[in-house]
Amino acid sequence: MLVLEKVAKAYAGVRSRSVLRAIDLVLAAGEYIAVMGESGIGKSTLLNLIAGLDRPDAGRISLDGVDLTGLDDDAATILRRERMGFVFQAFHILPYLTLAQNVALPLVLNRVAEEEGGQRARAMLAAVGLAGREASMPRELSGGELQRVAIARALVHRPKLLLADEPTGNLDPDSAAQVLALLRERVKGGNAAGILVTHSQAAAATADRILVLSAQGLREAG
Repeated sequence: MLVLEKVAKAYAGVRSRSVLRAIDLVLAAGEYIAVMGESGIGKSTLLNLIAGLDRPDAGRISLDGVDLTGLDDDAATILRRERMGFVFQAFHILPYLTLAQNVALPLVLNRVAEEEGGQRARAMLAAVGLAGREASMPRELSGGELQRVAIARALVHRPKLLLADEPTGNLDPDSAAQVLALLRERVKGGNAAGILVTHSQAAAATADRILVLSAQGLREAG
């Protein structure tokens, strides 16, 4: 489903810094992996490249045979909106929308009927432990609750590729366990593919396999 071939990325500056070098990865439908590594090694950059939010300097990224690196911005946006779910570290919850409206946003953009979209948004909020909070505003929530809203929004349109960047970083242990189980269930149940970036060994242990990102590339843990 997802294939990375010799993907590289560097950032220019006072000192040009190579972040990713010759990254290879093959991810099958139904497969859920965790990526670990030191802070600043490029884990978030890797997810941004896969999502088409940034472009690699070299190499190729393809999803279901579509070369993502060859798409223009509009085509990349449409593919990302229809086929991907992304949990950002910074949440990106819109402050002027209710929780239900925030969660339903991918469905609105994908032109799902309003009634169905509302039902799916309510169901996803319930799945992350926020049943009955549909009309609440983001300012009324804690950081951990906002993280759960972000996860509900990433899953509501049933993406074929889920990208999660430290999705349990702001959650208590019980909420984290609930969310991790939900992420895995949605990947497996929907025959999707998922990449979990995490510093947590407990979170990584919920994946099918664990990869470690280092200056030398991406390798199997152990």
